[in-house]
Amino acid sequence: MTLYTIGSGQKTARDFFTLLRNNGVRLVIDIRLANTSQLAGFTKKADLEYFLGAVAGIEYRHMPEFAPTEELMTGYKTKKLSWSEYESEYARLLAERQALAGVSAGMFADACLLCSEPSAGKCHRRLLAEYLAARIPGLEIVHL
Repeated sequence: MTLYTIGSGQKTARDFFTLLRNNGVRLVIDIRLANTSQLAGFTKKADLEYFLGAVAGIEYRHMPEFAPTEELMTGYKTKKLSWSEYESEYARLLAERQALAGVSAGMFADACLLCSEPSAGKCHRRLLAEYLAARIPGLEIVHL
């Protein structure tokens, strides 16, 4: 079972949709806190849902329970939190929210976690993917 991750930043729409389609993604799980801003460009929630279906036949689901809080994001961006503190707080937040309650493991097969960071290295999508892989046997992570 493969779980993909992708960041929309620094990608053209052509590159973004081609990566998803060429990897057989069937569902994009939007884990962004702010997904309706003009800064989201072609990945603004309403537009993205339409484009995914029309361009690539991919389903869309927004799951804010997987997004970090505004306070957590701001703490890291303003350097009040180190990356390791951010990682710990994000893991605590997922556990506190019981983020996987009522979610079937099968949902993540050939799904793709979406955020805006261009690279997965210091991004909550990587942290979430690793959190899921630790709890779902056989889940393989591929960062696009």
